Amino acid sequence: MRSYLQFIMVFLGGGLGSCFRYFISKVISSKLETIFPFGTFIVNIIGCFLIGVFIALIERFQFHPSWTLLLVTGFCGGFTTFSSFSYDNYLVLKNSQYLLGFVYILMTLFWGLAATFLAIFMIRKF
Repeated sequence: MRSYLQFIMVFLGGGLGSCFRYFISKVISSKLETIFPFGTFIVNIIGCFLIGVFIALIERFQFHPSWTLLLVTGFCGGFTTFSSFSYDNYLVLKNSQYLLGFVYILMTLFWGLAATFLAIFMIRKF
């Protein structure tokens, strides 16, 4: 597949995933008025489930690689990057790299939160 077609597949899937994320998050948030971010939480769990479904189907039925770009990289990546994070960990743990998986999880959570707080701090101060 030509590289520009690969980008188009990711673009289309990502756009659809982002629209679905916005819609589902808004519907859930409007129904559940609470401080807990249920919209984001539920979208993340749905995204993790969907990436598992897509990967299993693509592997089982040996779909063309463009389906991975459209559904996994594009749609799930646009829907929630947490699903990509979950899939990355699945791959590491599937290869029995438990320490690497544990370190990746901790580093992602720590440095992700640290980067967010640092950015907010820097913008507020300067």
